[in-house]
Amino acid sequence: MALILLLVASLAVVLGGAELFTNGVEWLGRRLRLSEGTVGSLLAAVGTALPETTIPVIAIILGRDPASYDIGIGAILGAPFMLATLAMFITGLAAIAWRTPSGPRAAMLIDSTVMRRDLGFFLAVYAVTLLSAVLPLGRLRLIVAAALVAAYAVYVVRTVRGGQPISGEQMGPLYLAPRSTAPALGFVALQVAIALGLIVGGARLFITAVEGVAEALNMPAFVLSLIIAPIATELPEKFNSLLWVRRGKDTLALGNITGAMVFQGSILPALGMAATPWRIGGLGLLSAGIALLAAGLIYGWLYARRSLPPAVLLVGGPLYVTFLAAALQSRGQGALGFLAVPVAIAVAVALAVVHGRRLAAARRAGRGGEESR
Repeated sequence: MALILLLVASLAVVLGGAELFTNGVEWLGRRLRLSEGTVGSLLAAVGTALPETTIPVIAIILGRDPASYDIGIGAILGAPFMLATLAMFITGLAAIAWRTPSGPRAAMLIDSTVMRRDLGFFLAVYAVTLLSAVLPLGRLRLIVAAALVAAYAVYVVRTVRGGQPISGEQMGPLYLAPRSTAPALGFVALQVAIALGLIVGGARLFITAVEGVAEALNMPAFVLSLIIAPIATELPEKFNSLLWVRRGKDTLALGNITGAMVFQGSILPALGMAATPWRIGGLGLLSAGIALLAAGLIYGWLYARRSLPPAVLLVGGPLYVTFLAAALQSRGQGALGFLAVPVAIAVAVALAVVHGRRLAAARRAGRGGEESR
């Protein structure tokens, strides 16, 4: 019972921190005259990536043994995979569920230039990360690590230079200064710092609670490390994106995810290449390949159509389940896993069909209203 209470309390702390963070980081962007792309893809993405970033850093720097290296490499590869599949799926689901004032979303309310830039950078740097697994040890791998860091620096510069300053429309007052229409930068920074503390602390409590529940249920260690812990560490991105989707700020919502994908697909692999043997096993290669496939499908649709229907984001769900099925198969438990794959595909297709019918009904209602006038 105590573990369940800790689980619920930790989720509440993370959600509360996410609410403070989304409010505070929007005000930070407005006070610094930053674009939505910069706020979502840099400030929010890197800030909320702290929980999952600390795992490989601590494992690699403090561990210095093969087991710690395996944990670190697994965490490095797991974060982009979770973001490109499960986080995208949840965001698409939220966009379908929550209507805008004008009705269901026909497309995500995004700056397509920002999304194409983020996904394009991710595909480039993560493909290099995947190919680096076959490189020999020594100077060549260090050169690739340095190139990944340089690529992220280029991404930061392009992100900061692009886009218009964030608008103050539909922004609630700063929680630490509710009566002020122009809160001091110090109050804004303090709220963001408090929010990050709550997010990181809540995520740590959540992981502790999950580990306790898994031990009490005699859950296999590989299930915990492969499925549950990565979901827990990605909670900040998911909660932030859900809050922004609900407010109709889809560029911030998706930028929070895609910016974290670029950061975790370049900086953290560079650390892995520089400080570990960087040996990637079969499941690690599969997760990286699926992450590239999921991001590539979304990028391809966005590049060809210049818009992004929420249903396209649902592709991450079946791809995530496919990986889980492969992971179960590697442990001799594949029958149940591969049975879930067609179910996941069917659910994603059904959601897309339902959303399409809602859009069609909204359009018919709109035409009917015009004709009656």
